[in-house]
Amino acid sequence: MRYFITLSYDGTRFHGWQVQPNGISVQEELDRGLSLLLRQDVRTTGAGRTDAGVHARMMVAHFDSDGKVDCQQLAYKLNKLLPRDISIEHVQPVSSELHARFSAISRTYYYYIHTVKDPFLRHYSCELHYPLDFASMNAAAALLPAYDDFAAFCKSHADVKTTLCQVTKAEWTPLSDSQWRFEITANRFLRNMVRAVVGTLIEVGRQRLSIDDFRRVVEGRRRTEAGESMPACALFLQRIEYDGLCG
Repeated sequence: MRYFITLSYDGTRFHGWQVQPNGISVQEELDRGLSLLLRQDVRTTGAGRTDAGVHARMMVAHFDSDGKVDCQQLAYKLNKLLPRDISIEHVQPVSSELHARFSAISRTYYYYIHTVKDPFLRHYSCELHYPLDFASMNAAAALLPAYDDFAAFCKSHADVKTTLCQVTKAEWTPLSDSQWRFEITANRFLRNMVRAVVGTLIEVGRQRLSIDDFRRVVEGRRRTEAGESMPACALFLQRIEYDGLCG
């Protein structure tokens, strides 16, 4: 049978979601725990790949088991076994046709910035100390759903077959006088895409790029024309949606 696991994690000490040859990953910890508890070799498939240092308030992975699984007990035992920076929300049986990655219809990321020094935000938000024009940043962000090719924001030499994505939302929201959150939703994301989009919007906010310049960056499809990749610590995979399936 196939099962979906919904989990969250603090990505600070991990080298990303995916198993790595030379670094600890969330997937490695999860696979090890499942294999031990189910007494079989388990290899999970995640809904996506978060980079090193990126967090997830919601990640979904699937695995197949030879026998019937007590989902509630498995979630309980995994939470006892896994390190404190990984939390299992629930385990549920699903159709064998459902795939954690390919069946997802949308993914939402949040990126946080703050403009006043705050020791309690430093691990989960990007601290910036220059004026930003958020009205212009939102005007530029609002252009993104009109495009479908985001090669300008894809990490150089990334192993991807296509740079096409469908962005449905991109917006900056104030959380306080000194804190802002960028929210972006799409059917899929390219490697490093969100952090590159944020970095380019920051250039608009600093008035180093006009909104027309931003448009030309997207249409030019060259990573060298876009802004820098922002720090990973402020990025969260917030939500994954599946048609007809409660997360």
